[in-house]
Amino acid sequence: MKRISIPILGFFLLGSSLAFGQQPRSVRVQIKPEQTYQVIEHFGASDAWAGQFVGNWPAEQKEAIADLLFSMETSASGQPKGIGLSLWRFNIGAGTAEQGQESGIRDEWRRAEGFLNADGTYNWNKQQGQLWFLEAAKKRGVPSFLAFTNSPPVQLTKNHKGFATNKQPNLDPANFDKFASFLTETIKGVQKKTGVRFQYISPVNEPQWDWSDGGQEGTPFFNTEIAGITRSLSKALMKAKLPTQISIAEAGQIEYLYSEHNRKGQQNQIAEFFTKGSANYLGNLPNLVPAIGGHSYFTTSPYAKAVEKRQKLAAALKPGLRYWMSEYCILGDNEGEINAQGRDLGINPALYIARVIHNDLVNAQASAWHWWLALSCYDYKDGLVYVDRNKEHGKYSDSKMLWALGQYSRFIRPQATRIMASTEANPNEFLVSAYKNKDGKVVMVAINPSNEAVTLNLEKPASLKFSKSYTTSESQNMAVSGISAPEVSIPAHSVVTLVSE
Repeated sequence: MKRISIPILGFFLLGSSLAFGQQPRSVRVQIKPEQTYQVIEHFGASDAWAGQFVGNWPAEQKEAIADLLFSMETSASGQPKGIGLSLWRFNIGAGTAEQGQESGIRDEWRRAEGFLNADGTYNWNKQQGQLWFLEAAKKRGVPSFLAFTNSPPVQLTKNHKGFATNKQPNLDPANFDKFASFLTETIKGVQKKTGVRFQYISPVNEPQWDWSDGGQEGTPFFNTEIAGITRSLSKALMKAKLPTQISIAEAGQIEYLYSEHNRKGQQNQIAEFFTKGSANYLGNLPNLVPAIGGHSYFTTSPYAKAVEKRQKLAAALKPGLRYWMSEYCILGDNEGEINAQGRDLGINPALYIARVIHNDLVNAQASAWHWWLALSCYDYKDGLVYVDRNKEHGKYSDSKMLWALGQYSRFIRPQATRIMASTEANPNEFLVSAYKNKDGKVVMVAINPSNEAVTLNLEKPASLKFSKSYTTSESQNMAVSGISAPEVSIPAHSVVTLVSE
């Protein structure tokens, strides 16, 4: 993949009328709170993989990072301290860290400890760094937690590795019940250790990929195997009287959810798992989340095509079935719009991320949106917070991608409802969406990737009055301002959230 250094996306190259002394262009936005869509459940991110080390850093550093991710507090001036994630994803390790180089996973930062011992007992002193972040999230009021696996424990896999051999599923059906027992014991053990209760458990991750190169823990699965694992897990959770719900199926691309994409036996997952009469039907399980999870990778550019795919996904959802966008960071070259390679803490990737979130919420009607690596030590556009590759202490840097996600996650709280917000503006130049929280406050998120400021011409009920704005731009991180004038300006290259009284 060739790295590009020009500003991302063609719409960044629009001429700026402000350079010639003209007034900012006006954009008409219509808001109708009575017209409602999906309920938003949570915004989240994952502790894989750096959490295992950063969670053991000195208190001052890791507490500051936890504030960035979880805090809903503000400074004396009203400046938010963090992005207020409402869900935290905990990676249940397969035990490759204990295997060291023998694990076959070359990068030790992508190995993970495991709670399961060789003799079948458990050691709840493992994964200490990740457990610290669980407790830090709980302390800061994060309401929901999800545990997920990339691979079953190495003691249970076919090759006793945390990744597959010859692109084949790495768990024998004879071990489905043992895997389910392991996950159940992990939920109980972590809760006893930390006080954190997992509302959700996700037993498989991106089952369409081969996971045979030793890059990280992982294994492919076919739909029949996912169904078998889920049924075993459902029984184990009920036997243990645990309220944890099962989340499936973490598809590697959203096309696998609604079409015969390119992986026989691993596609059409909405129909496979939620159509009565299907051999793999799971919709009757009492502890299955009535939502299907997919990842937005490789489907976000160009924008018109990305919209089309998400509309197809939304149309494929059955009555009562929700969609969770359960993992994303910038991967690939995205049709030349933005390249994943190369760390970039600036506004360009943040604007791209904001557009992806908008597209997933508005066109796929996602009720949840989860980022991948909350903490990254890599030279990719994959982190909210970037950290030194140091196991004991190090420096960290927030990114504009963190704050762009925060323009949604901090203000759109669990059980908010998306409401109608429309504009005739070119979606490559301006996007807007709106939400009503349970407390009645309306939140509107505007994305302006163009080179010129925009003045909003708001058509809304007279009772709806926006009192504050929060802006992320090249020079600002969720900067707060009061709104007194009837006109609201959205700066160039910015994401702005308006909050009502």
